[in-house]
Amino acid sequence: MKSLIRVLSVDDSAFFRKVLTDILGRDGDIDLVGCANDPYEARDQLLSFPVDVLTLDLELPRMAGLTFLKLIMERKPMPVIVLSCLTPTGSRKAVEALIAGAFAVIEKPKSLSNRQSFDEKLIKGIKSAAAAQLGHRRPALLNRCHRSRQLPVSTFDPRQIIALGASTGGTQALEEVLAMLPANLPGIVVVEHIPASFSASFAARLNQVCAMEVREAKNGDIVHPGLALIAPGDQHMEVHWVGNHYRVRLHDGPLVEHQRPSVDVLFDSLARCAGSHTVAALLTGMGKDGAAGMKRLHDLKARTLAQDARSSVVYGMARKAVELQAVDSIVSLKNIAGEIVKALETHKSRIPLTSYAY
Repeated sequence: MKSLIRVLSVDDSAFFRKVLTDILGRDGDIDLVGCANDPYEARDQLLSFPVDVLTLDLELPRMAGLTFLKLIMERKPMPVIVLSCLTPTGSRKAVEALIAGAFAVIEKPKSLSNRQSFDEKLIKGIKSAAAAQLGHRRPALLNRCHRSRQLPVSTFDPRQIIALGASTGGTQALEEVLAMLPANLPGIVVVEHIPASFSASFAARLNQVCAMEVREAKNGDIVHPGLALIAPGDQHMEVHWVGNHYRVRLHDGPLVEHQRPSVDVLFDSLARCAGSHTVAALLTGMGKDGAAGMKRLHDLKARTLAQDARSSVVYGMARKAVELQAVDSIVSLKNIAGEIVKALETHKSRIPLTSYAY
């Protein structure tokens, strides 16, 4: 008989705990084994019975939810889904929670009269979290950037560009990779599956710990050395070659592989304009977004990397790329930054520029 997923909810709103009870009670695979008003009650329940997934509000009495999350990840790592209100402070704390090790952050519904999307995200998130390898979560990084490590500008072709794609677990993985890269590499474009309300805060967080400038992309941005652009949540990001530089185009086209932004959309645009000048990496993440686009880049002789299963929280997107034979190297998370630099220094374009469609 299939085991039920045991969930503990931590929220100081009795009304919202009742909402969660109703939502989870309708799914035959989930058992809400307890509800706690604050982290101290949650601690006692965690010591009393087994829990597979924790849902956690960040605004709690007696102890901040973010503090409790960090204690959990330090002492007894487990899958935690943060439920956050959409406010500037809430968005910043939500990103800190993802960096600290939360499996996912889901926005609390603004209105309970139309909450179908929230219900679906919560159920899917809990089931995905229960199956994830959370032992690979890492503590938040502090000042890991190599500000003094510079490479000769002449090392790089002006057409070279770096592209990164990630989903579940990607906030931590992207921070680790970007914080290990020197500042003067070719421009970097990043798609992370993150809600629209959190992407600006995520970019701001990365900007604090990385040697290069990191910010949320704006339509028409020029991609240049020393800059990493993060796709805004709920907008696709493409890159186009215009004159003598790459330029970003944002749009709200249809979902691709259930995602917007989509890694496939980014990689496909690079296949059209950058081809073999691209160094692309797929990191931890659920699903298969980015795998088909990486295959197109690989076939154009781009340098392609995939995070390995052992260091991934969810080995999904990268695994699919490996299955498509779209990957040059399968690399542990701690080595991806070094492999990117090596690829930039050694990978030579083997397709003439005239073969691209601009």
